[in-house]
Amino acid sequence: MHLNKHRIPLIAMYTDFGPSGPYQGQMAAVLATQAPEIPHVTLMADAPMFDPQSAGLLLSCLCDKLPLHTLVLSVVDPGVGGNRRPIMIKSERQLFVGPDNGLFIPVLRRHERCEIETIDWRPHELSDTFHGRDLFAPVAAKLAAGKDVEGSPLNLDQLVGYDLPVDDRRIIYIDNYGNAMTGISAEAVRDDKLFFIKGTRLGYARTFSEVPAGQAFWYRNSNGLVEFAINRGNIATLLNLDLGMTVEV
Repeated sequence: MHLNKHRIPLIAMYTDFGPSGPYQGQMAAVLATQAPEIPHVTLMADAPMFDPQSAGLLLSCLCDKLPLHTLVLSVVDPGVGGNRRPIMIKSERQLFVGPDNGLFIPVLRRHERCEIETIDWRPHELSDTFHGRDLFAPVAAKLAAGKDVEGSPLNLDQLVGYDLPVDDRRIIYIDNYGNAMTGISAEAVRDDKLFFIKGTRLGYARTFSEVPAGQAFWYRNSNGLVEFAINRGNIATLLNLDLGMTVEV
């Protein structure tokens, strides 16, 4: 992939590695060594685990708040070491590096113009189970440093999951407070809509302080998605919610 002369201002790592363990740190070390002039941050280390579609829905919303031309290093890769392709994508707003497993389909459906290529470059040493460190991070560093990376063009309809519907009516993330984020875009949802989950009816409130302590409600979160919460409570624990659950309108 050949980049235009736009400077990459930031590398954002998006993974399901979790906050502990060596994996996030090892990828960060590659970036710091091979692209030392480009700052890198952890956008998220607890993306929906083993679930590229849910992780992709969340990623597509988080990208809207990133600086223009950010490079997003995305590793939610349950098929690592298998026959899934490594890919790189250039949209009008960002660059993406990661696996072709459906993770980027929600992102690509929000961007009319994009270039997609396989990653044909390979390092001298490539672990069977950690392509994030050995393949994706070095490719991200090369691109961020303005270097070309060997690749072969792909059409959008060649990507894994392109022909499958994106089910946004699921819970895609549960945060530290127990708030349950869905994949539903809040932009087109009216205030009078009611959501049902586990037999519980949830009405709208603009923010937590507008309902009494202990009351459950839905709101438009800071990333533009419908989210469920309890004022000063944990809705995931109370209703025994899990990732992937479907909600009804």
